Amino acid sequence: MLNINLEVAIKTALEAGKAIMKVYDSVIRVEHKDDKSPLTQADKDANDVINRYLKLTNIPIISEENKQTDYSKRKKWNKCWIVDPVDGTKEFIKRNGEFTVNIALVKKGKPLLGVIYAPAIKTLYASDNEKQEAFKAVLDTHNEETQTILNIKTKLTPKETTDFVKVVGSRSHMNQETLDYVETLKRGGKKVEIVSKGSSLKFCLVAEGKADLYPRFAPTMEWDTAAGQAICEAVGIRVVSNDTRQTLLYNKPKLSNPWFLVSK
Repeated sequence: MLNINLEVAIKTALEAGKAIMKVYDSVIRVEHKDDKSPLTQADKDANDVINRYLKLTNIPIISEENKQTDYSKRKKWNKCWIVDPVDGTKEFIKRNGEFTVNIALVKKGKPLLGVIYAPAIKTLYASDNEKQEAFKAVLDTHNEETQTILNIKTKLTPKETTDFVKVVGSRSHMNQETLDYVETLKRGGKKVEIVSKGSSLKFCLVAEGKADLYPRFAPTMEWDTAAGQAICEAVGIRVVSNDTRQTLLYNKPKLSNPWFLVSK
């Protein structure tokens, strides 16, 4: 049996994925927000679906596409959903399939569960952090029932540490700081391969043992990372702030993240 909130999050992510793919399979029209980041109809439609489903839980929602609640009110929240309706909008526009729906539930700043759904490849990742469990399921349709998902799921297992290191780099945001970090690993005697991936799928690669490290030395927001952090932490992977050397926290006064490193 799944945690009821995890079951809701999975169902919500699948329904949002269905809405996204309707736009993906049509003409993609791109707008730009005030911060110059791209916005498509898929972002709006997925956000509408997610709000509709998650509001039934009576738990407040932080979504990239919602008007943000002032911290004077947010700080009183014990739990909240943190959502990115389409993570990797640039990948969506490029039609390379590397975009996701991110849904996390956090309590007192720490992830309780995470769901990442990549609708173009019908691949679902999910975690129940109280049970320290995370899994992956490759689906036939966006309409799979919970029991079917449980029947086909595979447990996520991180990679064993060796001198051969796979480092996940952003498909659209690789920068000099990340390349400098790779050079530091090489000088330390590591053989390094860079694996490029878009959206929060970078977290999933580390959680499922297809990569060792994900350094993110560039701006991100809480909705970019909460679900990925939940999935990683459920299998013993840490998501650590470069500033505090502690794991990232959520529902902060400012919803931006510091630079961070994902590793065992």
